[in-house]
This record gives sequence, C-alpha cells and structure tokens, in this order.
Amino acid sequence: MKAVVYEEYAPDDNYAKILKVKDISDPKPKANEVVFKLKAAALNYNDIWGMRGVPIAIPLPHVSGSDAAGDVIAVGEDVKTIKVGDRVVSHSNLSCRTCALCTSGREFDCTNRQVWGFQTGPLWGAYSELVHLPEVNVSKIPEGVSYEDAAAASMTILTSWHMLVGRAKITPGQTVLIMGGGSGVGSFGIQIAKLYNCTVIATASGDKLDKCKALGADYAVDHRKEDWHKEVFKITKDIAAKTGVRPGIDLTFDHIGETHFNKQLTLLNYGGTLVSCGATTGYDAKIDLRHIFFKGINVLGSTQGTKAEMDLGLYWMGKGKIKAEIDSTFTFEQAAEAHTKMLSGKFFGKIMMKPENA
Repeated sequence: MKAVVYEEYAPDDNYAKILKVKDISDPKPKANEVVFKLKAAALNYNDIWGMRGVPIAIPLPHVSGSDAAGDVIAVGEDVKTIKVGDRVVSHSNLSCRTCALCTSGREFDCTNRQVWGFQTGPLWGAYSELVHLPEVNVSKIPEGVSYEDAAAASMTILTSWHMLVGRAKITPGQTVLIMGGGSGVGSFGIQIAKLYNCTVIATASGDKLDKCKALGADYAVDHRKEDWHKEVFKITKDIAAKTGVRPGIDLTFDHIGETHFNKQLTLLNYGGTLVSCGATTGYDAKIDLRHIFFKGINVLGSTQGTKAEMDLGLYWMGKGKIKAEIDSTFTFEQAAEAHTKMLSGKFFGKIMMKPENA
C-alpha cells in the first residue's frame, strides 16, 4: 500500500524535503485488530511536532496522522463488535485498558498511553491507504455522517467535549469564551457550548469572525488586536445589563496559551473556570496569581478524552446538531502543501488528506 512517509526530521519545517509517498507493507490484523481502507484523514498539530522531532523524538521511519475514517476490510479472530463492511473512525488514544486509571474512566491519564500516529511506529499512522487499529480504538460512524466529517471530528470533537463537558462541567446559561474559534477544536467548542444553551463569545483572526458566528457564536472578537480582552469585557457588560448577572466570563476554552492566557484570567468571573488543552503560541505564560486566588478561579488541564466522549460527539453529529467544518482537502502527494497550510494558520476548521483512490 501507499503511505506518506518521512525518515528524518525537519526542524526547519521544510516538509517538501522529507515527506514522500512510498510503498510499505499491507497490514494484517492481529487477533484484536481491525483493518480499514482509508477514505479520509485529518491533520493535527501533533503532525508538525512529529516532523520537528520535538517535544519528543518519535519513531522513524514515520507515518503521521491520528484521525482516520474508512471501510473495514478485515478483522482479527477476537473482534466482537466490528465486522467487514462497517464504516468506522479512529479513536487515537491508545491505552492499556487494564490499569486503575483506565478502569476508573481516565484512559487519557494512563501511564502507558500513546497518541496513535504521533508516538506510534515505525510506520503506523493514518496517512496510509490501509489502517489497522485495536477494536477498542475504532467507532462506527453514525448514519448521515460522512467519512470526511467523521475524520475531521475524531480527535477534535473528543478534545472539545472532554474540555467543556468532562472537565469544566459546562452548564446551560453560562457565558463561554471560545479562544481560537476558527481551529478544529474551537469550531467544535462553539457548537458544544451552544448545544448547552450558553452565550458564546468566540475569538479568531479578523477574517474568520463571520464564520464563527455562522457556527453559532453569539459574538466574535479579533484576538490579534492588542485590546481584544477589553472588547470581550464590554460584551459581557452588555450581556449583564440585559440579564442582571455580573459582567465577566464563566468559562474560557483555551488552546492558544502564552500570548493570551493571563488576559483570559482577567476576564473570568468569580468562581470562573479556564480549561486548557494546549499552547500553540508557547507554554511560558505570565500569570497574575491575584486573579486566581481572589476570584476563586479554577484552572484545569485537559488532554484528549474517553472513547465514550467521542461517541457522544459523533451521536450529536448524526442528529445534525454539530457539524465538522472542513477547510480544504489534499491528496497524499500534496502532503507538504497541506502541512504548510496548517502551519500558516490560514484555514478555518480542519484540513483533510486522502489517497488518490479514496
């Protein structure tokens, strides 16, 4: 089969130099595995980290990709719930499923956890014509959800659902700030918050604000402006004047990190919550601790989520309440172009890749 392979790192982000479409061996399912023919895969920022070789040195030669959807063509003899012909999507959190953390519902905290397509290998990721995964790491795609939408949702709807529902315990009526609403996780964050009947303020670059509103955001603010937080606070004052609540944000959804972190803390209301799943602008955030202790703020970390949370997100997609926002689709041969576009930030939602024959 053909796959997008790299055999060396690109710390200078020269993807065209390292990404090659090559023939590699077809997978044969282990007893607990399924094999499916790839129809669509989605890019994530961990693809960039992998090619850079930081923050961890991943196995080489490497096939990236953590989000994949397709048709099952083979199953191992111990597989019980998946059959040939099923439409499936990957759940990329590989955990032991037997430790105390896993069996208590915290598979995302498993000490043996790996992110499929990022930490796995050699040559084991989504960007290949045939994909193999343990049965417990695939879900059936609901009727009415396309391969493309399922792959676009895989890791991002899981992450967003876990952040807002699993960790932050979102409740109806809250004022929710979704940072980076034009990203994959941000676009799902907007929709999940609206599913919970919250008032949503989304931030994005100026050219993405109308799209955030089209997804359901009640307000949209350009976070590239120096005083973006003042505009957000003014909005909360207008909301407060109509509802009688205290001005401020009840829950802020962050994956931007360093450059915007402390300003989010200033916006949070008494007892408010900041939940973070990443730091695309850097991890060394300046924090004014007075905002945390004086206002009783909760600062929560969040990494991936459970398969059950992904399935809940897919369920609501099947009901038409949440949709994937797909920016563009590339072939395997255009992998360097696809990853360069992701690095540029000039996209809305998810960037997809497909084999030529998908």
